[in-house]
Amino acid sequence: MRAWIEWRGKQYAADLTKSADLSVAMHPGGPRAWYVNPVSIEPVRMPGFVGAVAEGGSVNFRTILFNPHGHGTHTESVGHITSDVKSVNHVLQKSFFVTAIITVSPQRIDQDRVITEDIIAAALPDDCPEAVIMRTLPNDVSKLSRLYSGTNFPYMHVDAMRLLVARGVEHVLIDLPSVDREEDGGALAAHRAFWVEMPDRAQCTITELVFVPDEVSDGLYLMNLQTAAFENDATPSRPVVFALKEVAQGTAGSEK
Repeated sequence: MRAWIEWRGKQYAADLTKSADLSVAMHPGGPRAWYVNPVSIEPVRMPGFVGAVAEGGSVNFRTILFNPHGHGTHTESVGHITSDVKSVNHVLQKSFFVTAIITVSPQRIDQDRVITEDIIAAALPDDCPEAVIMRTLPNDVSKLSRLYSGTNFPYMHVDAMRLLVARGVEHVLIDLPSVDREEDGGALAAHRAFWVEMPDRAQCTITELVFVPDEVSDGLYLMNLQTAAFENDATPSRPVVFALKEVAQGTAGSEK
């Protein structure tokens, strides 16, 4: 199954049978940030009923306790930093985006590891799409279970975020718990640069704690950003990408 799209005057094909899921699942052994407890998934227990087939129940019927910001892949709206807790469920009006995957190596600055403006400028394609997914180095599967609290993980310099905004990026995805420094006194400079320094950014989103496997190369993709329908400033999400291949004008639909 293939899809053909036209983007900025060019035509591309995507094989919809070959996707890469960049989400990190929420489970008790998954990654954690912001000092939250592990995800809790427990059977409902009431007199005469247990929601666990293994314990004699008729069905599995479990309660899940999690924090979208601290556990697994999640997508945020501007409501994350405003008094009006605008729901990402209403902000995200479409789910398919032309997307660039880029790999960046944070620069050591004093005790921090920072994604600078120069690093972003060197990694972005000349024709920058509306969504950018950042894979940070080093990259390994420990990101699927890492405990980030108190580690001063890498973050984006505010000027790096301003560059993305200037290049027209409306959806930023990153494999870290935040685009901002873990301890910044509440400044959230990169979040604010992304949403509020420029007008008409309410439709934009930030997705954090993704994971881009090494076998997914840098390049242009069609992304399906799937989000759970929570009325909240952040929600669990599942970005799925399909590699885009440029095809000659007028040949869309003719490839086998």
